[in-house]
Amino acid sequence: MGNRTTLEADRPAKAPKAGKKSSVSSAAERERIVDTFRRWGYNEANLDPLGFFGPFPQPDLQGLIGEAAEEARRIYCGTIGAEFMHLPQPERRQWIAERLEGPAGEVDRKKVLERLIRADLFEQVLQSRYLGTKRFSLEGVTALIPLLDSILDTVGEHGAVESVMAMSHRGRLNVMVHAACKPPHEVVAGFEDVDPRSVLGAGDVKYHVGATGTYVTSAGKEIGIHLVSNPSHLEAVDPVAIGRVRAKQTRYGADSASKVVPIVMHGDAAFAGQGIWAETLNLADLPAYTVGGTVHIIVNNLIGFTTRPQQEHSSRFASDIAKRQSVPVFHVNGEDPDAVVRVGKLAAEYRAQFGSDVVVDLIGYRRHGHSEVDDPTITQPRLYDRIKNHPPLWRIYSERIGVQPMQIVENVRKEYEEEQTKARATKKIPQLRQLPEYWSAYHRGRFKPDYEADTGLSPEKLAEITDALVRVPEGFHVHPKIAKLLEQRAEMGHGKRAVDYGFAEALAFGSVLLEGNPVRLTGQDTERGTFNQRHAMLVDTETEEEYCSLAHLAPNQPFCEIHNSSLSEAGCVGFEYGFSRDYPEALVLWEAQFGDFANGAQVIIDQFISAGEDKWDLPSGLVMLLPHGYEGQGPEHSSARIERFMQLAGEENMQICQPSTAAQYFHLLRRQVRRPWRKPLIVFTPKSMLRHPDASSSIEEFSHPRFLPVVPDREVQDAKRILIASGKVGHELRAERRRRKDTSTAIIFLDQLYPLLRPEIAAAIDEHPNAREVVWVQEEPKNMGAHFFVMPRIGQLVQSKGLKMRSIKRSPSASPATGSAKAHELEQKTLLSLAFTTASE
Repeated sequence: MGNRTTLEADRPAKAPKAGKKSSVSSAAERERIVDTFRRWGYNEANLDPLGFFGPFPQPDLQGLIGEAAEEARRIYCGTIGAEFMHLPQPERRQWIAERLEGPAGEVDRKKVLERLIRADLFEQVLQSRYLGTKRFSLEGVTALIPLLDSILDTVGEHGAVESVMAMSHRGRLNVMVHAACKPPHEVVAGFEDVDPRSVLGAGDVKYHVGATGTYVTSAGKEIGIHLVSNPSHLEAVDPVAIGRVRAKQTRYGADSASKVVPIVMHGDAAFAGQGIWAETLNLADLPAYTVGGTVHIIVNNLIGFTTRPQQEHSSRFASDIAKRQSVPVFHVNGEDPDAVVRVGKLAAEYRAQFGSDVVVDLIGYRRHGHSEVDDPTITQPRLYDRIKNHPPLWRIYSERIGVQPMQIVENVRKEYEEEQTKARATKKIPQLRQLPEYWSAYHRGRFKPDYEADTGLSPEKLAEITDALVRVPEGFHVHPKIAKLLEQRAEMGHGKRAVDYGFAEALAFGSVLLEGNPVRLTGQDTERGTFNQRHAMLVDTETEEEYCSLAHLAPNQPFCEIHNSSLSEAGCVGFEYGFSRDYPEALVLWEAQFGDFANGAQVIIDQFISAGEDKWDLPSGLVMLLPHGYEGQGPEHSSARIERFMQLAGEENMQICQPSTAAQYFHLLRRQVRRPWRKPLIVFTPKSMLRHPDASSSIEEFSHPRFLPVVPDREVQDAKRILIASGKVGHELRAERRRRKDTSTAIIFLDQLYPLLRPEIAAAIDEHPNAREVVWVQEEPKNMGAHFFVMPRIGQLVQSKGLKMRSIKRSPSASPATGSAKAHELEQKTLLSLAFTTASE
């Protein structure tokens, strides 16, 4: 064990109190010495089982002698290294100190030994039967299993009924069996790769998929376990898991933080290096995102693939990033199981007491390479020479506690070998997870016509919602500009003024709330809206108290949450995706400040939003609102990157829309909720068109039955040319047509880009039987926007009708847009001119 010092089992049951015989003369001096160890002792703790990561001597601790120093060194420089003196709250520091300096508590060592044997032998049986196959073994940190036992036992005592767990691939199969409590043969069946035809082009590797099960605590209490599916982007699952917890807690209502407990397991390299984890950590205490604390476990094998710790993080510990917030960190030597169990209980009790995040840094090693097909001796020869001769933890622990383990070993090995035989006989892929009951009313897969739903509302209903939306509590001091806005919105809802996008959205939200569906909208500056268009939260000009009329439409209505987010994309989008996974009946939306900024969440879009159903059969109805439009604001404020979403579109995995009018936006949002079909919805929302008369709608349009994926042109009859466009450029084309007094060009809006509905497009074209050509017009460069997606698909349709098709667009460009407003005007003018020029001109 290298430089082994006092184990948890060797500590006295209780530290001597001040006042007993001591070489320190005064209680004050004793307290000073102990306090010094509280502050710096973790640096000299014995944390590395292999002895490479040795103590870091602290000058403040040198020369401290006597009984008080000896006592404090046993507590703070043993196999537990506690970092808690950075906490600004004195009551938290005192709470931790009292428990570390108090009795350690009893440990069921026979149970711990059996769990260590099970964890290790599960891996060994897999190694012997599937030699050379990746499984990302837990060997070297098998103390994770008794650590999880300790945490789950403790949260169970505090009322937990569910735990959402997240982790990357290392040890995942082990955790499925021993924490999610899946039958081993169902987990091992993944190695047999049965029924490959059922997952052609779909599915995922065995160490990425999730699992659901029931864990039974030592006291006999059942806790539902949900191990969240995760891609190889190691920390991408963090905000997803926390979002799921928030949704589950919202369902439980009062005292929900104790009922649903998140446990997130990290690798040491990823904890220190992945930015999405830092974003997620920052959400912990924000009202829009808090879940009453998360128990974080760093499954720390002091290496990342082939990279040493000194190449991974600038600080001594991988965990140091957590100290930017009021979060304690408990380092623990992974080969002192008694200390591991104690720290697990301490962490869970801290979360229950203070509703705060807490970090357990479980330090061990990695017995094999990054995967079992890797040879780690090439890059870490000294380390793996020591590991080669290092016994498994269950052997070390059985000797320490004086228990003969071989009968347990034989029984467990036989059990797992029988489970492996069952796995070989499996003919179908086992379902390791089940969707919760609240998903039973909703569908995934391909769209079916009977999923369609009407979205129109009567004028009377719209007026009723309007009256509630513009109502302000008595004595609330409204800003004069907002008072005027409310007057205008009242006129809109009663048909006296055209409805703009901002109020169309409010009507959509209000209507779904009154129909029984919750609404949750978050994003950067979302309460007001980037473009001053929403004003969902009114601010009292004297007190700055906030009032949300959408949350006060009617008694006993569902919840409505509208929050400004932190300045984060990946973390916040991941959170909302997670929330949508456990609240399918809610309208859950995330809004980008500008659509361009969504690329900060690309890993969530790629791995979860677009592919989650195909890989893991996990649906989501998340809505992304992405402001888009070329208006001379530069390359970072013009494009929501339509092309990237179009590239990800396949198998009807999501809906991609750009509503051309306020009423279309209203119907689209309502459709997302009223259909029983749950798919992510990507909405490219306007900027300059938010209040533009051309994009505003009469109140009568809100009574139309449904959203129109294709909006035909009713202004021109018997057109000779047909322009098809999506978004703002379509309105600019119509304005240019009016300017030219052109009566031979029809302009069709494509409001739903995916799934592309060819029959509706064909019908809109057929309304102009004398048309000779169809032109796709977009303001994005040729290599961006929907060009590459639309042209071959609509082109095939057009050619089947004997028509010609071409496109008008900006030239291919490495950057989305020019940074010059005047250059933009020149480009846009040229684009519109070309759109009205025939191919022969």
